[in-house]
Order: sequence, then C-alpha cells, then structure tokens
Amino acid sequence: MAASGVLSYDEDVSLQKRASSNTKGKGSTKKDNAYQPEEKERHIKQTFLSKYHIKWCLLDVLGPLLLTIISFHVRFQEIDKNNQVVWDEAHFGKFGSYYIKHEFYHDVHPPLGKMLIALSEWLAEFNGDFSFGSNENYPENVNFKFMRQFNATFGALCVPLAFLSARWLELDYWSTYLITLMVTLEHLFIVLSKFILLDSMLLFFIASSFACMCKLYNLRHKQLTREWSIWMLITGVSLGCVCSVKWVGLFITAVVGLYTVLELFKLYHNKSITRSQYIRHWLVRIIDLILIPFLIYLFCFKIHFALLYKSGTGDASTNSLFQINLEGTQIENSPRDVMYGSQLTIRSHGLSPNLLHSHVQTYPDGSGQRQVTGYSHADSNNVWEIQFSRRSNINFDDNGKTVGGKLFEVGDGSVIRLVHNNTRSNLHSHQISSHVSRGNYEVAGYGDDLYGDSKDDWILEIVDQLDSANPDFHEEDPKIVHPISTFFRLRHADLGCYLATTGLSYPNWGFSQAEIVCKQSWSARDKSTWWNVEDHWNDELEVEEDYVAPNSKFWTDFILINFAMASSNNALVPDPDKFDNLASEAWEWPILHKGLRMNNWGRNNVRYFMMGSPFNTWISTLFILLFPIPILTVLFKWKRQIVSYTEEQWLSFIVQGLFPFIAWLANYLPFAVMGRVTYVHHYAPALYFAILLFGSILNYYLSASRSYIKIPLYLILFTGCTFIYLMFSPICQGMDGPMPNYLYLTWFKSWRIA
Repeated sequence: MAASGVLSYDEDVSLQKRASSNTKGKGSTKKDNAYQPEEKERHIKQTFLSKYHIKWCLLDVLGPLLLTIISFHVRFQEIDKNNQVVWDEAHFGKFGSYYIKHEFYHDVHPPLGKMLIALSEWLAEFNGDFSFGSNENYPENVNFKFMRQFNATFGALCVPLAFLSARWLELDYWSTYLITLMVTLEHLFIVLSKFILLDSMLLFFIASSFACMCKLYNLRHKQLTREWSIWMLITGVSLGCVCSVKWVGLFITAVVGLYTVLELFKLYHNKSITRSQYIRHWLVRIIDLILIPFLIYLFCFKIHFALLYKSGTGDASTNSLFQINLEGTQIENSPRDVMYGSQLTIRSHGLSPNLLHSHVQTYPDGSGQRQVTGYSHADSNNVWEIQFSRRSNINFDDNGKTVGGKLFEVGDGSVIRLVHNNTRSNLHSHQISSHVSRGNYEVAGYGDDLYGDSKDDWILEIVDQLDSANPDFHEEDPKIVHPISTFFRLRHADLGCYLATTGLSYPNWGFSQAEIVCKQSWSARDKSTWWNVEDHWNDELEVEEDYVAPNSKFWTDFILINFAMASSNNALVPDPDKFDNLASEAWEWPILHKGLRMNNWGRNNVRYFMMGSPFNTWISTLFILLFPIPILTVLFKWKRQIVSYTEEQWLSFIVQGLFPFIAWLANYLPFAVMGRVTYVHHYAPALYFAILLFGSILNYYLSASRSYIKIPLYLILFTGCTFIYLMFSPICQGMDGPMPNYLYLTWFKSWRIA
C-alpha cells in the first residue's frame, strides 16, 4: 500500500536542474545564462522551500487545526442540554465523587480514568455530596457542564491523533483528510464524548498508542536516535495509560507488541547490526514497552490507595488487613485469642477475598445439601461457630463456651467443626465434584448440632502470623489463632483436601456468589487456601483496646484488588431470566442492527441514541470484508513474479493495511467470543480502526489514479460523510420535542430512535 507521497527536497532540486539543463540553448535568454550554477541552485532551494513551507502550513497545520476546532465544536455543542444524570454517569460520576470524599470503592476497571473524572470534579469545585442517581437532575451547585467538557476534550483530541496516524503511515493527503473528517463527525464518538464516561479517555489513549506506533514506523530508519528514543518512551507511557483506564487497552498493547516483534525480526536479519546493538534494541523496548507501562499501572493504584483512605462501599472486595487500616472501618477490635465456642467470620486470602457464607438454599445437583459460597458483604449468614470435632465427644457447659469452666484455645493442629450460626449445619465436604471448577470437591452445609459425621471435621494449620503495629503491644502466642493477624489453612480430616476459593462464581442458582471448594494443595503458599478470622465474638473474653492491626502491604493489596476486578468482570454475564433491552451482541455493531437509548425516552426529555454513523460504519464494514482482495492480489502478483517488492514495500504494505485490520480484529473479536454482557459502545475502538483501514485501502487503490477520477470520488465521500452527520446529528446532539419529528431517522425498526 505505497503512498503517492510528495517529492523530497533533493528530488525536486534534481528535477529542476534537469529541466534547466534541457532548456539551455533553446531560447534561453542572456539573463538566464547570467546565473552562476551556485546561484541557480540557491534560487531553486529558496523556491522549493517557500512552496513546501506554504504547503506544510496549509495541509499539515491549518487543515488538521480546523478539523480539531470542528471536533471540539460538535462535542461541546449544547453539552448541558440534558441536565440529568445520563446512562453510566450514574457510575463514573459517583466513582469520581468517592475520590473527593476519600471513600474506598470497588469497580471492574483500573483507576486512571476515574481519577481523571475526579480531577474534573475537583476543578469544578464539586464537594462530593451529589449521589449521581440515575436520571436525577443535577443540582445548581454542581458544575456538570465543565465535567462533561473535560471528558469531551479527550474525544475531541482523537481527531489530530487520527490525522497524525494517517500521515505517519505515509498515506496521501486525500485519504488522511477523509479519515480525519470521519473521526470528527462520527456520531458514536461524539455521543460518548458528551457525558462523564470512560470511553472517550479510553479511545484517546488507544488512538495515541497507535499513533505512536505509526510514528515509530515513520522513524524506522532513525532507530536508537534521540528522537526515536523519545517516541519509544511516549509509546510506553501511552500504553500504560490505556491499560490503566480499562483492561481492553491490552488489545492495542498486543498490536504494538506485534509491530515490535516485526521490527526485532527485521533487525535480527540485518547483517549491519552488531550483537551488542541488537541487544540494545531489545533492552530499550523491554524498558519502554513493558517496564514503563507496568510502572504507570502500578503507580495509578498507589495513588488510588493513597486517595481512598476512608472506609466506603468497596471495603468488602478487599482483605481484612486492608479494611481494618481504613479510617472508620467496620471491623472492630475483638478478643485476641480464638477459643472453641467463639463465633466468627472467616475471610479468604485468595482470588476472591470473600467471607465464608452459607444459606438455606441447596445445590440443584450433586449432594443437594445447603450451599456454601463466598460472599463479600456483611451478612448474618457469614457467622460461624467453632465446635469440637465429631471424634472428640467433648461437650460444652451450658454457656456453650467452656468445658468444666475452662476455655480451650484454637491453635495450630486443632481439629475443629465449623457450625453455621443461622442454619446450624456443619461445614462439610465429600467426594462429590465441585459445581463450577473441575477436579475439586463440593463443600456443603450438612446435618445439625446433633446429626453429622467425621466429614464435618477440619484440621487447622497456621501458615503465617503478623505482629501488631503497636510496638508496645505484648507478643502473642504464634501457635494460637488470632483475629486479623493469623493466616491459616483448613485441611479436611478425611479427604486431606483444603478449603479454598477458586475465583469463579456460581450461576444464578448460587446468586453469582463465589465458589468454595475442597481442593488438593501441595504448597503451603497456595493463597487460595489461606483464611483469616475477621470478626470474633466471645463474651467470656475481654477486648484488648491497645491492639493495633498490622499495616497492609501494598503488593498484597495490589494483587488482590486486581483479582477482585477480574472476578467482578467474570460475573458480568447475561442473565437468561432477564431481558436487557440495552445490551447487544457483537455481530450487530458493524451492520448497525441495533442502537442504545441512553436515557429516559419521554417526550419532555432530551434524548440521546447511541449508534454509529451509517456512512462511516457501513462503508468501513464493507472495506473490512473487501480487505482480503488487495492482500490476495498482491500475493498473486508476487507469486507469479508480475511484480517484485522490496523489503521496504512489503513493510509499507503490512503496516499501512494489515496493522489497522489487526487492530480492528483485536478490539472486536474478543467481544464476539466472550461470555460477558456487551453494549454498542464496546465497538468504538474497533470502529476507529475500521475507519483507518478504509482510508488505507482507498489510498492503495487511488494513490496512482488520475485526478479526474480521484478528486470527484473523494469529494463524493467528503460530502457523504458530512451529509449523513448533519442528517443524524440529533441522535448525538440531543432530541427534544415530539418523537414523530424524528421518524425520518428510523430507517429500520430495530433502531428505535422514534
């Protein structure tokens, strides 16, 4: 896909010299002959530089600047027309307010985008009091217009990034401007920019990451220079940011990684590169494209934890140590030694840091006994009681706490029975397969205080003890279980397996709660089998008020919160028993089969319909389907030796055409195969690359065409893009008044615009 290009300075001078020499002796004047060769060359240089400078100012500065201004205009236009909380503003506006109030929360996405939303709220002098209730009117003292404009800025800046990407891919100006105009007037991008959402930030960092990759391609002959090194660093920063907004940023990271592999492959076969230089190429890329993004991702969580130092709605998604170190924590100091007869809650230290939970509902198959799950929130069904094992035949005194007036400690090697406080069933396991994961045993609630068997017994193994953060607090017995600070495992007395979480969730019959199993575990460091006592009650013991819990460890918090995010993502699956009129499937997006009503569709509401531009979406989808044609054509010509491509021409073909297609595929295919619920906005990054691919293919076929074919065709495309935007602009600029006024936009019944 070679570009038509513009003559370089040296080529232009050479051509003009030849033209000058051809005219000598053919009517040239004495005045012309009076020029010396040096003066002629200087005159040619000045003429060329003057023309080049004017062309550069017009096409590379003023043109994209004008389109960027238009981009800001269509995104800022009447941005406060609807003064209600629209669609996912209810989530992300609220998350931003938690930073203002410093209250810890949990979400399925990394924190960078929400911290940027919080920054916009702080700049708007928002105090965090508004709750961002869905469809609720914004109060007069909440400057939601500025918050939306802050978000829209990211969307508007995708336009110059699209222009730069096309130019750095070495596409001609016609294709570059068409791509840029399509991004400027894309309805899906505009409507996502108008509200307090993550999608414009995500698209901006995806576009910047791809633009950086294109710049590295543009600088392929200047590798390891200062300019190339700076752009390599910027690429790493951009990748770190995109992954810190949403995990789908990993898709563009994979694309840039693939290009990096291609570069390293070429360098490996470059005989002029020494071994030390090749190693340096590897080191630079490892530092800039792996280490830098990871450090940015890590730093975002460091800021996230530092800002959210108060107890909040997300406490339950974290481990006990993290929670107890938050201001206003709900975990209170409790008696320090766990005894038989104590009541307690037990939290996992594994992939799902949930509390051990049970309820009256039973498994639909397997044993049919009561379900045992992991549940993160405070609930009376999380409370268990420690009893002596079935084998011991020891009975409590009437108070249920002592035996012969004495308390017995629970420690390393103790054989215990955990009785569920509400149902009085015993924590039990047997040789019945687990319900979600494979290769594990089911854990169930079985029997009661009197009825049970030896499969109710568990052996407690202490694996770690942490000291109090208060240096003056007395040293605790490391062989006894203590709340918060003791980590232990529970080994089944008969089967030898360990009580564990899997990080998976039960289906709807298990209320999507975490799966609890008994698994074979050969390492004491297997964190999925680690537990700790969180709350502890025993009226025979006194609370030691001078106890201070150990400080939580950043690395542990970082790892567990990411596993909690993954677990929450896995739980976002469609509910077969519930119709979601907002959800859509991936096959519907490239053909615009379905859109999304973003807010209440009442006559008195300003209404927004999330859908791509019919022009941009359909024409880009068509060219995605046609993309194999130029590939097969090139391969056929090359195979038949009709054409002979240099290595540079092959690279140009791959980067200009194949990489936008790969980027589209990487951002589209995962949503087509994943089991989670999906919506129209998930297609936005893929649509961006579909537009780039369309422009690239057009450039390939028309770059060498005659102007009387090329210019009219491009003008038709420019006109079509603009006309369709103007026609459908109400769906992204806001529809008000009677719905029949917009019937002309409902080309298909599935669009539900009016």
